[in-house]
Amino acid sequence: MEIFGVDIGGSGIKGAPVDLERGDLAQERHKVLTPQPATPDGVAGCVVEVVRNFDWDGPVGVTFPGVVTGGTTRTAANMDKAWIGVDTAALLSRHLDGQPVTVLNDADAAGVAEMTYGAGRGRAGTVILLTLGTGIGSALFTDGHLVPNTELGHLELNGHDAETRASVKAKEDGELTWERWAHRVHKYLAHVEMLFSPDLFIIGGGVSRKPEKFLPLIQGIRAEIVPAELQNNAGIVGAAMAARNSLPH
Repeated sequence: MEIFGVDIGGSGIKGAPVDLERGDLAQERHKVLTPQPATPDGVAGCVVEVVRNFDWDGPVGVTFPGVVTGGTTRTAANMDKAWIGVDTAALLSRHLDGQPVTVLNDADAAGVAEMTYGAGRGRAGTVILLTLGTGIGSALFTDGHLVPNTELGHLELNGHDAETRASVKAKEDGELTWERWAHRVHKYLAHVEMLFSPDLFIIGGGVSRKPEKFLPLIQGIRAEIVPAELQNNAGIVGAAMAARNSLPH
Protein backbone atom coordinates (compact mmCIF):
# COMPACT_ATOMS: atom_id res chain seq x y z
CA MET A 1 0.00 0.00 0.00
CA GLU A 2 1.29 3.46 -0.92
CA ILE A 3 0.37 6.69 0.89
CA PHE A 4 1.91 10.13 0.40
CA GLY A 5 3.99 11.68 3.18
CA VAL A 6 5.24 15.27 3.50
CA ASP A 7 7.77 16.47 6.09
CA ILE A 8 7.66 20.24 6.78
CA GLY A 9 10.91 21.51 8.28
CA GLY A 10 12.31 24.90 9.18
CA SER A 11 14.60 24.86 6.14
CA GLY A 12 13.04 22.40 3.68
CA ILE A 13 9.75 20.72 2.76
CA LYS A 14 10.11 17.22 1.33
CA GLY A 15 7.77 14.42 0.36
CA ALA A 16 7.23 11.21 -1.57
CA PRO A 17 4.83 8.29 -1.86
CA VAL A 18 5.66 5.71 0.83
CA ASP A 19 5.50 1.94 0.50
CA LEU A 20 4.01 1.01 3.88
CA GLU A 21 4.79 -2.67 3.43
CA ARG A 22 8.52 -1.91 3.44
CA GLY A 23 8.47 1.30 5.44
CA ASP A 24 10.47 3.12 2.79
CA LEU A 25 9.99 5.69 0.06
CA ALA A 26 8.37 4.28 -3.08
CA GLN A 27 10.03 6.97 -5.22
CA GLU A 28 12.87 9.42 -4.70
CA ARG A 29 11.67 12.31 -2.58
CA HIS A 30 11.09 15.82 -3.92
CA LYS A 31 12.28 18.76 -1.82
CA VAL A 32 11.69 22.51 -1.94
CA LEU A 33 13.03 25.24 0.34
CA THR A 34 10.77 26.43 3.16
CA PRO A 35 9.61 29.95 2.26
CA GLN A 36 10.77 32.84 4.44
CA PRO A 37 8.71 33.97 6.21
CA ALA A 38 7.19 30.49 6.65
CA THR A 39 3.56 31.65 6.64
CA PRO A 40 0.63 29.19 6.43
CA ASP A 41 -0.30 30.05 2.84
CA GLY A 42 3.34 30.16 1.70
CA VAL A 43 4.11 26.76 3.19
CA ALA A 44 0.81 25.32 1.92
CA GLY A 45 1.80 26.35 -1.60
CA CYS A 46 5.07 24.45 -1.22
CA VAL A 47 3.25 21.36 0.07
CA VAL A 48 1.03 21.49 -3.03
CA GLU A 49 4.15 21.76 -5.23
CA VAL A 50 5.69 18.67 -3.60
CA VAL A 51 2.49 16.59 -3.87
CA ARG A 52 1.72 17.69 -7.45
CA ASN A 53 5.26 16.75 -8.51
CA PHE A 54 4.11 13.12 -8.25
CA ASP A 55 0.60 13.64 -9.70
CA TRP A 56 -0.63 12.19 -6.41
CA ASP A 57 -4.37 11.95 -5.80
CA GLY A 58 -5.33 10.48 -2.45
CA PRO A 59 -4.70 10.82 1.29
CA VAL A 60 -1.69 12.87 2.39
CA GLY A 61 0.09 12.78 5.74
CA VAL A 62 1.98 15.92 6.79
CA THR A 63 4.38 16.62 9.64
CA PHE A 64 4.72 20.03 11.31
CA PRO A 65 7.57 21.27 13.54
CA GLY A 66 5.45 22.13 16.57
CA VAL A 67 2.68 20.89 18.82
CA VAL A 68 -0.28 19.51 16.83
CA THR A 69 -3.59 18.48 18.43
CA GLY A 70 -6.57 17.36 16.35
CA GLY A 71 -5.00 18.71 13.16
CA THR A 72 -4.51 22.20 14.66
CA THR A 73 -1.02 23.66 15.16
CA ARG A 74 -0.50 25.05 18.68
CA THR A 75 3.15 26.18 18.60
CA ALA A 76 5.56 27.27 15.85
CA ALA A 77 9.05 27.78 17.28
CA ASN A 78 10.87 27.75 13.92
CA MET A 79 7.95 28.80 11.72
CA ASP A 80 5.89 31.98 11.34
CA LYS A 81 3.79 32.72 14.44
CA ALA A 82 0.70 32.99 12.18
CA TRP A 83 0.56 29.15 12.37
CA ILE A 84 -0.54 29.17 16.01
CA GLY A 85 -4.19 28.14 16.25
CA VAL A 86 -4.54 27.24 12.54
CA ASP A 87 -6.53 24.13 11.56
CA THR A 88 -3.62 23.00 9.42
CA ALA A 89 -5.26 19.79 8.24
CA ALA A 90 -8.21 21.79 6.85
CA LEU A 91 -5.95 24.49 5.38
CA LEU A 92 -3.79 21.98 3.49
CA SER A 93 -6.81 19.96 2.36
CA ARG A 94 -8.28 23.15 0.86
CA HIS A 95 -5.05 23.88 -1.00
CA LEU A 96 -4.98 20.26 -2.24
CA ASP A 97 -8.50 20.50 -3.70
CA GLY A 98 -10.11 18.47 -0.94
CA GLN A 99 -7.65 15.59 -0.68
CA PRO A 100 -7.80 14.24 2.91
CA VAL A 101 -4.87 15.50 5.01
CA THR A 102 -3.61 14.24 8.39
CA VAL A 103 -1.19 16.43 10.35
CA LEU A 104 1.06 15.48 13.28
CA ASN A 105 4.20 16.67 15.06
CA ASP A 106 7.32 16.05 12.96
CA ALA A 107 9.38 14.25 15.61
CA ASP A 108 6.37 12.11 16.61
CA ALA A 109 6.09 11.04 12.96
CA ALA A 110 9.79 10.19 12.77
CA GLY A 111 9.55 8.32 16.07
CA VAL A 112 6.59 6.20 15.03
CA ALA A 113 8.41 5.28 11.81
CA GLU A 114 11.60 4.32 13.67
CA MET A 115 9.65 2.28 16.25
CA THR A 116 7.84 0.40 13.46
CA TYR A 117 10.51 -0.06 10.80
CA GLY A 118 13.81 1.22 12.18
CA ALA A 119 16.09 1.48 15.19
CA GLY A 120 13.29 1.18 17.76
CA ARG A 121 11.60 -1.86 16.23
CA GLY A 122 10.68 -4.39 18.93
CA ARG A 123 12.15 -2.25 21.72
CA ALA A 124 10.25 -2.17 25.03
CA GLY A 125 10.83 0.23 27.92
CA THR A 126 11.33 3.97 27.47
CA VAL A 127 12.66 5.09 24.08
CA ILE A 128 13.33 8.71 23.13
CA LEU A 129 13.91 9.79 19.54
CA LEU A 130 15.56 13.19 19.09
CA THR A 131 15.68 14.86 15.69
CA LEU A 132 18.62 17.27 15.48
CA GLY A 133 18.17 19.85 12.74
CA THR A 134 16.94 23.46 12.57
CA GLY A 135 15.67 22.80 16.10
CA ILE A 136 15.43 19.70 18.28
CA GLY A 137 12.32 17.55 18.03
CA SER A 138 11.49 14.71 20.39
CA ALA A 139 9.29 11.63 20.49
CA LEU A 140 8.82 9.71 23.74
CA PHE A 141 7.66 6.08 23.80
CA THR A 142 6.90 3.77 26.68
CA ASP A 143 6.61 0.10 25.66
CA GLY A 144 5.98 1.22 22.09
CA HIS A 145 3.22 3.73 22.98
CA LEU A 146 3.76 7.34 21.92
CA VAL A 147 3.37 10.23 24.39
CA PRO A 148 2.62 12.94 21.78
CA ASN A 149 3.96 16.50 21.52
CA THR A 150 6.71 16.28 24.14
CA GLU A 151 8.84 19.12 22.65
CA LEU A 152 11.91 18.26 24.74
CA GLY A 153 14.03 20.52 22.51
CA HIS A 154 12.69 23.43 24.55
CA LEU A 155 13.99 22.19 27.89
CA GLU A 156 16.16 24.80 29.59
CA LEU A 157 19.86 23.99 29.44
CA ASN A 158 22.31 26.32 31.22
CA GLY A 159 19.77 29.13 31.03
CA HIS A 160 19.11 28.61 27.31
CA ASP A 161 16.43 26.89 25.23
CA ALA A 162 18.24 23.57 24.57
CA GLU A 163 17.74 23.67 20.81
CA THR A 164 19.58 27.02 20.60
CA ARG A 165 22.67 25.22 21.99
CA ALA A 166 22.58 21.65 20.67
CA SER A 167 20.72 21.70 17.33
CA VAL A 168 22.53 21.30 14.01
CA LYS A 169 21.63 24.93 13.28
CA ALA A 170 23.46 25.95 16.49
CA LYS A 171 26.50 23.97 15.30
CA GLU A 172 26.44 25.68 11.91
CA ASP A 173 25.68 29.18 13.19
CA GLY A 174 28.42 28.92 15.82
CA GLU A 175 30.84 27.21 13.39
CA LEU A 176 31.39 24.57 16.09
CA THR A 177 33.74 21.63 15.59
CA TRP A 178 32.22 18.17 15.89
CA GLU A 179 33.95 17.87 19.28
CA ARG A 180 32.49 21.08 20.70
CA TRP A 181 29.05 20.31 19.36
CA ALA A 182 29.17 16.72 20.69
CA HIS A 183 30.02 18.17 24.12
CA ARG A 184 26.81 20.24 23.98
CA VAL A 185 24.76 17.26 22.76
CA HIS A 186 26.20 15.20 25.63
CA LYS A 187 25.09 17.80 28.20
CA TYR A 188 21.63 17.85 26.64
CA LEU A 189 21.32 14.04 26.60
CA ALA A 190 22.48 13.89 30.24
CA HIS A 191 19.73 16.37 31.16
CA VAL A 192 17.04 14.40 29.30
CA GLU A 193 18.35 11.16 30.84
CA MET A 194 18.12 12.65 34.32
CA LEU A 195 14.43 13.44 33.70
CA PHE A 196 13.26 10.28 31.90
CA SER A 197 15.85 7.48 32.40
CA PRO A 198 15.34 6.07 28.89
CA ASP A 199 16.63 2.68 27.80
CA LEU A 200 17.41 3.95 24.30
CA PHE A 201 18.10 7.26 22.55
CA ILE A 202 17.59 7.32 18.77
CA ILE A 203 19.27 10.29 17.08
CA GLY A 204 17.46 11.37 13.93
CA GLY A 205 17.49 14.27 11.50
CA GLY A 206 19.99 14.85 8.70
CA VAL A 207 22.92 14.40 11.09
CA SER A 208 21.96 10.72 11.49
CA ARG A 209 23.70 10.16 8.14
CA LYS A 210 27.06 10.91 9.82
CA PRO A 211 26.92 9.15 13.21
CA GLU A 212 30.65 8.37 13.15
CA LYS A 213 31.38 12.13 13.37
CA PHE A 214 29.81 12.64 16.79
CA LEU A 215 28.37 9.54 18.48
CA PRO A 216 31.79 8.13 19.51
CA LEU A 217 32.50 11.51 21.19
CA ILE A 218 29.48 11.16 23.52
CA GLN A 219 30.52 9.19 26.59
CA GLY A 220 28.99 8.64 30.02
CA ILE A 221 25.31 8.32 29.04
CA ARG A 222 23.77 5.17 30.55
CA ALA A 223 21.19 4.70 27.80
CA GLU A 224 22.14 3.09 24.51
CA ILE A 225 22.50 5.73 21.74
CA VAL A 226 21.95 4.77 18.09
CA PRO A 227 21.39 6.68 14.83
CA ALA A 228 17.97 6.58 13.18
CA GLU A 229 17.89 3.84 10.54
CA LEU A 230 15.43 5.70 8.31
CA GLN A 231 17.63 8.79 8.69
CA ASN A 232 16.02 11.92 7.30
CA ASN A 233 13.19 9.99 5.59
CA ALA A 234 11.64 8.95 8.93
CA GLY A 235 9.29 11.95 9.03
CA ILE A 236 7.93 11.25 5.54
CA VAL A 237 7.32 7.59 6.42
CA GLY A 238 5.65 8.48 9.73
CA ALA A 239 3.43 11.06 8.02
CA ALA A 240 2.23 8.42 5.55
CA MET A 241 1.57 6.00 8.43
CA ALA A 242 -0.58 8.64 10.17
CA ALA A 243 -2.58 9.23 6.98
CA ARG A 244 -3.19 5.50 6.59
CA ASN A 245 -4.31 5.24 10.22
CA SER A 246 -6.84 8.03 9.62
CA LEU A 247 -8.54 6.15 6.80
CA PRO A 248 -11.96 4.70 7.61
CA HIS A 249 -11.60 1.01 8.47
